Amino acid sequence: MLTLAAAIVALVLFAGLVVFQLALAAGAPWGRAAYGGQAPGVLPRQFRLSSVVAAVVWSGVALVVARHGGIPVWAPLPDSWLPVAVWVVVGLLAIAVVLNTITRSRIERAIWLPTTIVLLAATLTVALTAVV
Repeated sequence: MLTLAAAIVALVLFAGLVVFQLALAAGAPWGRAAYGGQAPGVLPRQFRLSSVVAAVVWSGVALVVARHGGIPVWAPLPDSWLPVAVWVVVGLLAIAVVLNTITRSRIERAIWLPTTIVLLAATLTVALTAVV
């Protein structure tokens, strides 16, 4: 039950991250809350394209964590790869926590530091408790 709850928390937060990235790609003026706050307002084209790629990648990550956590969704990797993939996600989220801690953008830190900490905790819980 703990694994499933953690997977649901992770899935919801990843979904929020994907929606945020898609909004940035569509021209939402939230540049101060992304990419280190380098591009206040609407992001330039290169960052908007990066947000599209990020949305696709985070969607795949969400599906991998959700499936490994017991949610019956399709995942872009075979089930036998999921335990390793989830640990890779844990590592990436640990790096994201560090990056969101040291960003110069206050709004990015205020939004994404707590989000990545909870995502890290939820994904780590899935990695540690999922029945393989």
